[in-house]
Amino acid sequence: MTSEQWGPAVRLLWGPPPAGPARGPKRGLTLEGIARAGIEIADAEGLAGASMQRVAAELAVTKMALYRYVPGKAELVALMVEGAMPAAARSTGGPWRERLEEWARGLLEGLRLHPWLLEATVGVRVMGPRELEWMERALAALDGCGLTGAEAMDAVVLLAGHVRGIAEQERAAGAGPGSRAAGEGPDAQLAAVLGEVMREHGERFPALGAALASAAAHGGRDQALEFGLGRILDGLELLMTRRAGGH
Repeated sequence: MTSEQWGPAVRLLWGPPPAGPARGPKRGLTLEGIARAGIEIADAEGLAGASMQRVAAELAVTKMALYRYVPGKAELVALMVEGAMPAAARSTGGPWRERLEEWARGLLEGLRLHPWLLEATVGVRVMGPRELEWMERALAALDGCGLTGAEAMDAVVLLAGHVRGIAEQERAAGAGPGSRAAGEGPDAQLAAVLGEVMREHGERFPALGAALASAAAHGGRDQALEFGLGRILDGLELLMTRRAGGH
């Protein structure tokens, strides 16, 4: 999209709330109410289900009436993302590592609550105040740690990518038999599927067999989030230490 095409989304997310349609009966629509209707549909049916027509029907207005507030699906999704993003943790003190751990877990909770956010928050697009607040909180945690601005931005992208990867796995696992609701996360489901294959062909993959056996011996607990988060933060801490020591 060009900057001109982004204009409507910028105005909806950052400008003053519209006064409503200039003509026609006032139906009491608000941007918050429109976003809320879209969010409820997307939570139940997925992002594709939250069409302009579907949202208009949910609000008991015509599609043309909805267009007087929101010019199209892209702007509707932008409003939905802003409405669905949880408030970022506002802690301003404490060690940077603890703050980023809290940040990552909070982001994952938001993606678990609204899985369609994974589809809606990709590519170059206009972000609203709540979404930028998440980036602000993570960057603030790294302030004064010796990283350049570019390095801090890359660190936040790396953390967000890890969290999104976990959320994607959980979403895929929940779409099939043995979902998280049944107490099985993606790691456990993968181990169960691989177990069937390994019983027949395990001799060809000894390292994989040993890793699966070790995981099973330790309870097979899903720990991909914590393990990856720890290693990312370890790497950042090492870089900070080297930077502080002049190496």
